[in-house]
Amino acid sequence: MDKLRALQYFVTAAEERSFTGAARRLEVSVPAIAKLVTALERHLDASLFDRSAQGLALTADGQCYLESCRPLLEQLAAADEALGAASSRPRGTLVIGAPAFLAQHCIVPSLPWFHARYPDIRIDIRSVDQNPEASALDVLLVLGWPRQPDLVHRRIGQMQLLTCAAPGYWAAHGMPRHPRDLKRHHCLLFRNPAGTTLDLWQFQRGNETASVAVDGWLLSDHRDVVLDAAVAGEGIARLSDLTIRPYLQRGQLVPALLDWTMQDSPPINLLYRPNHRRIARVRLFIDFVTALFRQLESERDGGIVPRHLAPPPQWHLHRYAHGSAAARART
Repeated sequence: MDKLRALQYFVTAAEERSFTGAARRLEVSVPAIAKLVTALERHLDASLFDRSAQGLALTADGQCYLESCRPLLEQLAAADEALGAASSRPRGTLVIGAPAFLAQHCIVPSLPWFHARYPDIRIDIRSVDQNPEASALDVLLVLGWPRQPDLVHRRIGQMQLLTCAAPGYWAAHGMPRHPRDLKRHHCLLFRNPAGTTLDLWQFQRGNETASVAVDGWLLSDHRDVVLDAAVAGEGIARLSDLTIRPYLQRGQLVPALLDWTMQDSPPINLLYRPNHRRIARVRLFIDFVTALFRQLESERDGGIVPRHLAPPPQWHLHRYAHGSAAARART
């Protein structure tokens, strides 16, 4: 038995939760994965996986063995990268997890530059939600306030929420002069991955604050559904500025209440496992994406948003079903 290959197959199968996923990721056959993992179990005289039609689940022995094996394989990969860095260009597959709209509107447009500079690095982008399982990822981009203390956490940017609608909507219904005017408008609502409907829109102007529980006819957990409805003139949406720049530049969306700052704007976070910083392709992408968001922020109207370390909003801390419930709880 090839012990090292068996360990690699086992760890990948555990991360993918299936032999099929491991085979696809490692570009080998499913029988090859299953055969070597089974041989490893016989060698250890232990069952590492519970197998079912729903996939693989680690046994208690498997979980313990995984926690011991993974750091060893990561150290070996880092050693290989360090040895090869002096004699060859960075190579290998870089697995990036990110919300789909963040990848689509912020990262992908700049990836051709990264590929041109590092042509031997293969990019695998996977759509993820707020607090995904990060074991199968090299780096993870998360909007908001992630809770993953086992990962290195770097804050690399700050979104600015804007109150937007299509020109036709503003022409038909008028622009709000004060946040309280939103009560008479159709607001398009987003439900975040934690299941909270973000219907509490909070504003600040100098020392003045305003919190408005908005409502409307459309609610979705898909951000682009809300965006498309706003562009179609169906209502007002609360959207992150860096992801709607083309729509603002083309005049398809027009922001309102620009003399107010919307609260609860999410930070952009980069997360990765501690040992992965040693891997050349991971390190290069970390530097690239950090510089990318710094550049995007510098190009926004009004310059970079101050990065004060505002605490997470109450609806995030207590997992309310509606953001407006957090406001009611404080009264």
